[in-house]
Amino acid sequence: MIVNLNAILPEARKEKKAVGAFNVYNYETIKGVILAASELKTPVIVAFGERYLQNMSFEEVYSLTKTIAEQHEVKTVLHLDHCKSTNNIINAIKANFSSVMFDGSLLPFSENLRKTKEVVEIAHSYGVTVEAELGSIASGTFSSEEGSTEIYTDPGQAEEFVKETQIDALAVSIGTVHGMYKGEPKINIEVLREIAKRVEIPLVLHGGSGTPEEIIKECIRNGISKININTEVSMNVVAKINELLSRNGISLHFSDISKEVTNCVKEVAKKYISMFYFSGI
Repeated sequence: MIVNLNAILPEARKEKKAVGAFNVYNYETIKGVILAASELKTPVIVAFGERYLQNMSFEEVYSLTKTIAEQHEVKTVLHLDHCKSTNNIINAIKANFSSVMFDGSLLPFSENLRKTKEVVEIAHSYGVTVEAELGSIASGTFSSEEGSTEIYTDPGQAEEFVKETQIDALAVSIGTVHGMYKGEPKINIEVLREIAKRVEIPLVLHGGSGTPEEIIKECIRNGISKININTEVSMNVVAKINELLSRNGISLHFSDISKEVTNCVKEVAKKYISMFYFSGI
């Protein structure tokens, strides 16, 4: 079943849980993510970034996600991740995505607010939820996201931004990175606590790959209800393919590689879903 963020995140924040949002690029990643949620009996967020339109169209992603989610009876949000283009947001909505993220994090505050508000007006008229980002998250190693300078989210601006735009979820910058950390993670929980005091809607943590479990749990205790995972899925899949090829060479059939990749994605997703949703907080 395809649902939007409001069907799962407010309850997750109330219960101090977080729902995993996993970036997908093809059939194997979509199926692996949904199978993980099915086996653990949790909701899940299938996240497709506009940068991956070279891999699949919005319509293809929707059709695969809907089919697999219904087959396995998984409550699934089909979410457009990190989108800077209003045209792509509209195209995703037309293709039946249930949630979109407008990423205006590199824009001045007033422009980010104005453009986000415009996206909310469009999306909400179709019953589509909207995530936005305030502050800027730095890029680590192995990142596929656009590089930027880290700027922590200002709690006062966060309160104003949410009130003015009426977004459904807010991605915050508190020290995580896109990709993998280059050194010791320095996550500012105090900034997160202050934001959570001022903002009642679900908060989002981007850059979940490689973040230590205790820090993850502390973030969930303080309002994080959606956590994005991308790089670790990609790294594990590439490592698995390299292992298979080094062991079997070209004698290995591609259909077997596909099954192994799907299972690899499933296991990575299960690890993080277990951490986020069953954290025992």
